[in-house]
Amino acid sequence: MKNWPYPRLFAHRGGGSLAPENTLAAVKLGQSLGYRAHEFDVKLTKDSVAMLLHDATLERTTTGRGRAADFTWKELAELDAGAWHSPRFQGERLATFEAVARQLIAKGDMANVEIKPTPGTGRETGLAVAREAARLWAGAEVAPLLSSFDFEALMAAKEAAPDLPRGWLVDPFTEADWGRLEQLQAVSLHTNHKKVDVKDIARLHQRGYRVMLYTVNDVAIAERLFAAGADGLFTDNLEIFAQHFPQMIAAA
Repeated sequence: MKNWPYPRLFAHRGGGSLAPENTLAAVKLGQSLGYRAHEFDVKLTKDSVAMLLHDATLERTTTGRGRAADFTWKELAELDAGAWHSPRFQGERLATFEAVARQLIAKGDMANVEIKPTPGTGRETGLAVAREAARLWAGAEVAPLLSSFDFEALMAAKEAAPDLPRGWLVDPFTEADWGRLEQLQAVSLHTNHKKVDVKDIARLHQRGYRVMLYTVNDVAIAERLFAAGADGLFTDNLEIFAQHFPQMIAAA
């Protein structure tokens, strides 16, 4: 298998369940607990600014309504992206990809950038996010790991930034995914821990792929998955996992 510089635990959506997901506040909180690697979602605004947001629409995690892709960054930057989580984070704004990258790079931390296109914008988003990632992490010791459920987006990322590592996201893993892994020249397979067959972990390793599993919040389950050979887990349970697995949140 290729070199794997990432820790075995990633803070899911920046700061797990302790902060509003996909915000600078979330990343900073995860960093404060010692996490050296953070997973987050990136899509494009109407004016092609790369920004963090999981959903295609704004309602769940902001005070906005409608698709993020239908608004400019200037308009989106006015929204509250923290009040939905708790009063402590009221007033927290959406974050640009660049702002989060700078926060991570300043601390020497790592990223799993999930390319999360608004439906119908896979190629455009994959190209833009990969180019931005290559620019932001130019010269960094550890490159960001790009991943996506959108095959078109990840193929476009390969085209735009072939030197950046790629992880294929699936739910669940099937035999058809072997061909996609090859086409993507992926370094890793990312899948739902509830549906993974431990035999597939060994099969993937035999073919040179790392295995990343989401979203694991129970310590006993994490121990079982690590014992089965999982290379990394994404978690929302940041405090407990940091206490139980302190060596696995640090750099590899």
